[in-house]
Amino acid sequence: MTETLADVKSKIRNVNDFPKQGIIFRDITTALKDAETLRVMIDYLCEQFKGIKIDYIAGIESRGFIFGMPMAYKMNAGFVPIRKPNKLPAETYSQEYALEYGTDKIEIHKDALPQGANVLIVDDLLATGGTAEAACKLVKKTGANLVGIAFLIELEDLNGRERLKDCGEVVSMLKY
Repeated sequence: MTETLADVKSKIRNVNDFPKQGIIFRDITTALKDAETLRVMIDYLCEQFKGIKIDYIAGIESRGFIFGMPMAYKMNAGFVPIRKPNKLPAETYSQEYALEYGTDKIEIHKDALPQGANVLIVDDLLATGGTAEAACKLVKKTGANLVGIAFLIELEDLNGRERLKDCGEVVSMLKY
């Protein structure tokens, strides 16, 4: 029997007041440990881009790696990591983005993506959209063609999707 979106959502644990008071943390580890649920999540995200040529999946550290690798395998695409600063050994492009207090940045190898290659970015969660927007800018710096960005979960009340208007098709499996 194939699981429905409601079945998948029911396997995600809600942790109240983490990482701080008033936050409901959507813990995907309880869904990831179930083989059928993991398969449904990966298949769903891949299916959303069926018929579109994807050359590379770019996964945002670190949960984007969890979904990006099996998606790349299933879609016959390469995988490229987008990492936190000072984690990649060769020359990188960097993109800074705003946090609630201060800034952070992510990086991609300058030679990670050939010009014109079709790229799909993957991450687990769309909240305010800052990290995802920075990842979109990084892919564009390489000269690659950004096809879209896929998430397992979207927190709709944080309006992160609004920041991703220039990122191609934006897909999220589960919405809260």
